Amino acid sequence: MARSDGDLILVAGGAGFIGSHLVLRLLSEGRQVLCLDNLQTARPSNLRLLEGHPGFRFVEADIVAPLPRAVIDEGHRITRVYNLACAASPPQYQADPEHTMLTNVVGTHHLLRLAEKARARFLLTSTSEVYGDPEVHPQVEEYRGWTNCTGPRACYDEGKRAAEALTFDYARMDRAEVRVARIFNTYGPNMHPDDGRVVSNLICQALSDRPITIYGDGSQTRSFCYVADMVDGLIRLMESDIDPLQPINLGNPLELTVSDLAARVVAMTGTRNPVVYEPLPQDDPRRRRPDITRARNLLGWEPRVSLEDGLAKTCGWFAEELGVGREMLAAE
Repeated sequence: MARSDGDLILVAGGAGFIGSHLVLRLLSEGRQVLCLDNLQTARPSNLRLLEGHPGFRFVEADIVAPLPRAVIDEGHRITRVYNLACAASPPQYQADPEHTMLTNVVGTHHLLRLAEKARARFLLTSTSEVYGDPEVHPQVEEYRGWTNCTGPRACYDEGKRAAEALTFDYARMDRAEVRVARIFNTYGPNMHPDDGRVVSNLICQALSDRPITIYGDGSQTRSFCYVADMVDGLIRLMESDIDPLQPINLGNPLELTVSDLAARVVAMTGTRNPVVYEPLPQDDPRRRRPDITRARNLLGWEPRVSLEDGLAKTCGWFAEELGVGREMLAAE
Protein backbone atom coordinates (compact mmCIF):
# COMPACT_ATOMS: atom_id res chain seq x y z
CA MET A 1 0.00 0.00 0.00
CA ALA A 2 1.53 3.30 -1.09
CA ARG A 3 2.36 5.97 1.47
CA SER A 4 2.88 9.69 1.29
CA ASP A 5 3.94 12.40 3.72
CA GLY A 6 0.26 13.07 4.35
CA ASP A 7 -0.54 9.51 5.43
CA LEU A 8 -2.15 9.20 8.84
CA ILE A 9 -2.23 6.28 11.27
CA LEU A 10 -5.25 5.95 13.57
CA VAL A 11 -4.57 4.26 16.91
CA ALA A 12 -7.73 3.58 18.90
CA GLY A 13 -6.82 3.09 22.55
CA GLY A 14 -3.59 4.97 21.89
CA ALA A 15 -3.40 6.49 25.38
CA GLY A 16 -3.48 3.08 27.06
CA PHE A 17 -0.59 0.90 28.16
CA ILE A 18 0.41 -0.82 24.91
CA GLY A 19 -1.21 1.88 22.79
CA SER A 20 0.96 4.67 24.19
CA HIS A 21 4.11 2.69 23.45
CA LEU A 22 2.88 1.99 19.93
CA VAL A 23 2.12 5.66 19.31
CA LEU A 24 5.54 6.73 20.61
CA ARG A 25 7.24 4.19 18.34
CA LEU A 26 5.30 5.41 15.30
CA LEU A 27 6.02 9.06 16.11
CA SER A 28 9.73 8.25 16.52
CA GLU A 29 9.65 6.91 12.96
CA GLY A 30 8.29 10.24 11.73
CA ARG A 31 4.71 9.02 11.23
CA GLN A 32 1.61 11.12 11.76
CA VAL A 33 -0.70 9.61 14.36
CA LEU A 34 -4.27 10.31 15.32
CA CYS A 35 -4.91 8.88 18.79
CA LEU A 36 -8.50 8.04 19.70
CA ASP A 37 -9.23 7.18 23.34
CA ASN A 38 -12.06 7.59 25.84
CA LEU A 39 -9.53 7.76 28.72
CA GLN A 40 -11.61 5.25 30.70
CA THR A 41 -8.59 3.15 31.72
CA ALA A 42 -5.67 5.16 30.31
CA ARG A 43 -3.29 6.98 32.61
CA PRO A 44 -3.34 10.77 32.02
CA SER A 45 0.46 10.77 32.19
CA ASN A 46 0.53 8.46 29.16
CA LEU A 47 -1.21 11.14 27.15
CA ARG A 48 1.15 13.82 28.45
CA LEU A 49 4.07 11.75 27.13
CA LEU A 50 2.57 11.95 23.64
CA GLU A 51 1.41 15.56 23.54
CA GLY A 52 3.81 17.98 21.95
CA HIS A 53 5.26 15.44 19.52
CA PRO A 54 5.18 16.60 15.90
CA GLY A 55 2.56 14.69 13.96
CA PHE A 56 0.47 13.77 17.01
CA ARG A 57 -3.21 14.56 17.43
CA PHE A 58 -5.62 13.39 20.12
CA VAL A 59 -9.38 12.98 19.97
CA GLU A 60 -11.25 11.99 23.13
CA ALA A 61 -14.06 9.67 22.07
CA ASP A 62 -15.56 6.27 22.74
CA ILE A 63 -15.63 3.88 19.78
CA VAL A 64 -18.93 2.43 21.03
CA ALA A 65 -20.50 5.68 19.83
CA PRO A 66 -20.39 6.77 16.17
CA LEU A 67 -16.93 8.05 15.35
CA PRO A 68 -16.60 11.82 15.76
CA ARG A 69 -16.42 14.19 12.81
CA ALA A 70 -12.78 14.97 13.65
CA VAL A 71 -11.96 11.35 12.74
CA ILE A 72 -14.32 10.97 9.77
CA ASP A 73 -12.94 14.12 8.14
CA GLU A 74 -9.44 12.63 8.19
CA GLY A 75 -10.56 9.42 6.48
CA HIS A 76 -8.98 10.35 3.16
CA ARG A 77 -5.55 10.42 4.83
CA ILE A 78 -5.83 7.31 7.01
CA THR A 79 -3.86 4.32 5.70
CA ARG A 80 -3.60 2.26 8.89
CA VAL A 81 -6.09 1.60 11.70
CA TYR A 82 -4.87 -0.07 14.90
CA ASN A 83 -7.67 -1.16 17.24
CA LEU A 84 -6.35 -1.43 20.80
CA ALA A 85 -9.44 0.10 22.39
CA CYS A 86 -10.62 -2.12 25.23
CA ALA A 87 -9.89 -2.56 28.91
CA ALA A 88 -7.63 -5.62 29.17
CA SER A 89 -7.38 -6.55 32.85
CA PRO A 90 -10.18 -8.54 34.54
CA PRO A 91 -11.01 -5.96 37.25
CA GLN A 92 -11.31 -3.25 34.61
CA TYR A 93 -13.30 -5.09 31.98
CA GLN A 94 -15.56 -6.75 34.56
CA ALA A 95 -16.39 -3.36 36.14
CA ASP A 96 -18.64 -2.58 33.16
CA PRO A 97 -19.15 -5.83 31.23
CA GLU A 98 -21.78 -4.35 28.93
CA HIS A 99 -19.41 -1.62 27.79
CA THR A 100 -16.61 -4.16 27.36
CA MET A 101 -18.72 -6.30 25.05
CA LEU A 102 -19.94 -3.28 23.08
CA THR A 103 -16.39 -1.96 22.73
CA ASN A 104 -15.29 -5.25 21.22
CA VAL A 105 -18.24 -5.67 18.87
CA VAL A 106 -19.82 -2.30 18.11
CA GLY A 107 -16.53 -0.42 18.45
CA THR A 108 -14.70 -2.83 16.17
CA HIS A 109 -17.53 -2.50 13.66
CA HIS A 110 -17.20 1.29 13.64
CA LEU A 111 -13.46 1.08 13.02
CA LEU A 112 -13.84 -1.57 10.33
CA ARG A 113 -16.32 0.63 8.48
CA LEU A 114 -13.86 3.50 8.70
CA ALA A 115 -11.08 1.29 7.34
CA GLU A 116 -13.35 0.13 4.54
CA LYS A 117 -14.22 3.68 3.48
CA ALA A 118 -10.63 4.88 3.82
CA ARG A 119 -9.27 1.75 2.10
CA ALA A 120 -6.92 1.49 5.08
CA ARG A 121 -5.35 -1.64 6.51
CA PHE A 122 -6.95 -2.65 9.83
CA LEU A 123 -5.29 -4.47 12.73
CA LEU A 124 -7.32 -5.94 15.58
CA THR A 125 -5.52 -6.60 18.84
CA SER A 126 -7.25 -9.74 20.00
CA THR A 127 -6.08 -11.74 22.99
CA SER A 128 -4.89 -15.08 24.29
CA GLU A 129 -8.15 -15.07 26.25
CA VAL A 130 -9.89 -16.38 23.12
CA TYR A 131 -8.30 -19.73 24.07
CA GLY A 132 -10.00 -19.60 27.49
CA ASP A 133 -8.64 -22.14 29.99
CA PRO A 134 -6.83 -24.09 27.28
CA GLU A 135 -6.77 -27.85 26.94
CA VAL A 136 -4.07 -27.58 24.26
CA HIS A 137 -0.61 -26.49 25.38
CA PRO A 138 1.17 -24.46 24.16
CA GLN A 139 -1.58 -22.61 22.35
CA VAL A 140 -1.45 -22.65 18.54
CA GLU A 141 -3.59 -20.41 16.37
CA GLU A 142 -5.59 -23.37 15.05
CA TYR A 143 -6.83 -24.20 18.57
CA ARG A 144 -10.45 -23.10 18.95
CA GLY A 145 -10.31 -22.61 22.68
CA TRP A 146 -12.25 -23.68 25.75
CA THR A 147 -14.12 -20.68 27.12
CA ASN A 148 -17.02 -20.19 29.50
CA CYS A 149 -19.48 -18.10 27.50
CA THR A 150 -21.68 -17.46 30.58
CA GLY A 151 -18.95 -16.62 33.12
CA PRO A 152 -17.74 -13.25 34.44
CA ARG A 153 -14.87 -13.14 31.93
CA ALA A 154 -17.15 -13.73 28.93
CA CYS A 155 -17.64 -10.03 28.23
CA TYR A 156 -13.97 -9.88 27.27
CA ASP A 157 -13.25 -13.43 26.03
CA GLU A 158 -16.38 -13.74 23.91
CA GLY A 159 -16.24 -10.08 22.95
CA LYS A 160 -12.81 -10.58 21.42
CA ARG A 161 -13.91 -13.78 19.70
CA ALA A 162 -16.83 -11.87 18.18
CA ALA A 163 -14.50 -9.04 17.16
CA GLU A 164 -12.30 -11.58 15.38
CA ALA A 165 -15.30 -13.09 13.60
CA LEU A 166 -16.42 -9.66 12.40
CA THR A 167 -12.91 -8.75 11.28
CA PHE A 168 -12.42 -11.97 9.33
CA ASP A 169 -15.86 -11.57 7.74
CA TYR A 170 -14.83 -8.14 6.45
CA ALA A 171 -11.76 -9.79 4.93
CA ARG A 172 -13.77 -12.63 3.36
CA MET A 173 -16.18 -10.11 1.84
CA ASP A 174 -13.20 -8.12 0.53
CA ARG A 175 -14.43 -5.07 2.43
CA ALA A 176 -11.18 -4.42 4.31
CA GLU A 177 -7.58 -5.58 4.42
CA VAL A 178 -7.15 -6.95 7.94
CA ARG A 179 -4.63 -8.37 10.38
CA VAL A 180 -5.40 -10.04 13.74
CA ALA A 181 -2.92 -10.29 16.62
CA ARG A 182 -3.60 -12.52 19.61
CA ILE A 183 -1.71 -10.80 22.40
CA PHE A 184 -0.43 -12.74 25.40
CA ASN A 185 0.46 -11.21 28.78
CA THR A 186 2.41 -7.98 28.27
CA TYR A 187 4.15 -5.80 30.84
CA GLY A 188 6.38 -2.74 31.11
CA PRO A 189 6.35 1.00 31.87
CA ASN A 190 3.11 2.96 31.47
CA MET A 191 1.02 0.26 33.16
CA HIS A 192 -1.60 1.52 35.57
CA PRO A 193 -0.60 0.72 39.17
CA ASP A 194 -4.16 -0.37 39.97
CA ASP A 195 -5.07 -2.21 36.79
CA GLY A 196 -5.17 -5.61 38.49
CA ARG A 197 -2.64 -7.34 36.22
CA VAL A 198 -0.31 -9.73 37.95
CA VAL A 199 2.96 -7.94 37.12
CA SER A 200 1.78 -4.49 38.22
CA ASN A 201 0.09 -5.99 41.29
CA LEU A 202 3.22 -7.78 42.47
CA ILE A 203 5.61 -4.91 41.78
CA CYS A 204 3.43 -2.25 43.39
CA GLN A 205 2.80 -4.43 46.44
CA ALA A 206 6.53 -5.15 46.75
CA LEU A 207 7.41 -1.44 46.54
CA SER A 208 4.84 -0.48 49.17
CA ASP A 209 3.82 -1.80 52.56
CA ARG A 210 1.21 -4.20 51.22
CA PRO A 211 1.32 -8.00 51.34
CA ILE A 212 2.34 -9.85 48.18
CA THR A 213 -0.89 -11.40 46.89
CA ILE A 214 -0.93 -14.71 45.04
CA TYR A 215 -4.23 -16.07 43.79
CA GLY A 216 -4.74 -19.81 44.08
CA ASP A 217 -1.64 -21.80 44.99
CA GLY A 218 0.55 -19.94 42.49
CA SER A 219 1.06 -22.96 40.25
CA GLN A 220 -0.85 -21.44 37.33
CA THR A 221 1.49 -20.36 34.55
CA ARG A 222 1.81 -17.32 32.34
CA SER A 223 4.19 -16.09 29.65
CA PHE A 224 5.23 -12.44 29.88
CA CYS A 225 6.27 -10.29 26.95
CA TYR A 226 7.99 -6.92 27.40
CA VAL A 227 6.01 -4.11 25.80
CA ALA A 228 8.74 -2.99 23.37
CA ASP A 229 8.81 -6.50 21.89
CA MET A 230 5.03 -6.51 21.62
CA VAL A 231 4.97 -3.17 19.79
CA ASP A 232 7.59 -4.45 17.36
CA GLY A 233 5.41 -7.49 16.68
CA LEU A 234 2.31 -5.39 16.08
CA ILE A 235 4.06 -3.14 13.57
CA ARG A 236 5.62 -6.11 11.77
CA LEU A 237 2.20 -7.73 11.53
CA MET A 238 0.53 -4.57 10.27
CA GLU A 239 3.17 -4.13 7.55
CA SER A 240 3.31 -7.80 6.55
CA ASP A 241 1.78 -9.33 3.45
CA ILE A 242 0.48 -12.47 5.16
CA ASP A 243 -2.82 -14.22 4.56
CA PRO A 244 -5.33 -11.89 6.26
CA LEU A 245 -7.35 -14.86 7.53
CA GLN A 246 -4.45 -16.08 9.68
CA PRO A 247 -4.44 -14.80 13.28
CA ILE A 248 -0.96 -14.44 14.77
CA ASN A 249 0.06 -15.20 18.35
CA LEU A 250 2.31 -12.49 19.82
CA GLY A 251 3.85 -13.29 23.19
CA ASN A 252 6.88 -14.65 24.95
CA PRO A 253 7.03 -18.46 24.98
CA LEU A 254 9.00 -18.46 28.26
CA GLU A 255 6.50 -20.02 30.68
CA LEU A 256 6.73 -19.63 34.45
CA THR A 257 4.45 -20.01 37.42
CA VAL A 258 2.94 -17.04 39.20
CA SER A 259 4.86 -18.13 42.32
CA ASP A 260 8.10 -17.99 40.35
CA LEU A 261 7.25 -14.53 39.06
CA ALA A 262 6.48 -13.36 42.59
CA ALA A 263 9.80 -14.75 43.84
CA ARG A 264 11.66 -12.84 41.10
CA VAL A 265 9.89 -9.60 41.99
CA VAL A 266 10.61 -10.10 45.70
CA ALA A 267 14.30 -10.73 44.99
CA MET A 268 14.54 -7.75 42.63
CA THR A 269 12.89 -5.29 45.01
CA GLY A 270 14.34 -6.66 48.23
CA THR A 271 10.93 -6.48 49.89
CA ARG A 272 10.18 -8.29 53.12
CA ASN A 273 6.44 -8.00 52.75
CA PRO A 274 4.56 -11.19 53.64
CA VAL A 275 3.01 -13.37 50.94
CA VAL A 276 -0.72 -14.02 51.25
CA TYR A 277 -2.87 -16.41 49.23
CA GLU A 278 -6.34 -15.57 47.97
CA PRO A 279 -8.92 -17.74 46.16
CA LEU A 280 -8.36 -18.17 42.45
CA PRO A 281 -10.86 -16.11 40.40
CA GLN A 282 -13.48 -18.00 38.41
CA ASP A 283 -12.29 -19.26 34.99
CA ASP A 284 -8.72 -18.12 35.62
CA PRO A 285 -6.58 -20.06 33.08
CA ARG A 286 -4.36 -22.76 34.56
CA ARG A 287 -1.70 -22.57 31.84
CA ARG A 288 -0.84 -19.99 29.25
CA ARG A 289 1.99 -20.14 26.73
CA PRO A 290 1.97 -19.05 23.08
CA ASP A 291 3.26 -21.10 20.20
CA ILE A 292 4.91 -18.35 18.12
CA THR A 293 6.04 -20.53 15.20
CA ARG A 294 3.78 -18.60 12.85
CA ALA A 295 5.14 -15.22 14.02
CA ARG A 296 8.72 -16.43 13.63
CA ASN A 297 8.17 -17.84 10.15
CA LEU A 298 5.92 -15.14 8.71
CA LEU A 299 7.07 -11.99 10.52
CA GLY A 300 10.63 -12.84 11.49
CA TRP A 301 9.60 -11.87 15.01
CA GLU A 302 10.36 -13.19 18.46
CA PRO A 303 10.86 -11.49 21.83
CA ARG A 304 14.35 -10.11 22.47
CA VAL A 305 14.07 -8.55 25.95
CA SER A 306 14.76 -11.07 28.69
CA LEU A 307 12.40 -11.36 31.65
CA GLU A 308 15.19 -10.22 33.98
CA ASP A 309 15.89 -7.06 31.98
CA GLY A 310 12.22 -6.33 31.41
CA LEU A 311 11.31 -6.72 35.08
CA ALA A 312 14.26 -4.53 36.11
CA LYS A 313 13.09 -1.74 33.78
CA THR A 314 9.50 -2.11 34.97
CA CYS A 315 10.42 -2.14 38.65
CA GLY A 316 12.58 0.94 38.17
CA TRP A 317 9.76 2.75 36.40
CA PHE A 318 7.21 1.88 39.09
CA ALA A 319 9.65 2.93 41.83
CA GLU A 320 9.84 6.39 40.28
CA GLU A 321 6.07 6.50 39.73
CA LEU A 322 5.37 5.57 43.34
CA GLY A 323 8.07 7.88 44.66
CA VAL A 324 9.95 5.21 46.60
CA GLY A 325 13.34 5.83 44.98
CA ARG A 326 15.30 3.50 42.75
CA GLU A 327 17.84 2.92 45.56
CA MET A 328 15.26 0.61 47.14
CA LEU A 329 15.62 -1.92 44.37
CA ALA A 330 17.90 -4.84 45.17
CA ALA A 331 18.87 -5.07 41.50
CA GLU A 332 20.17 -1.53 41.51
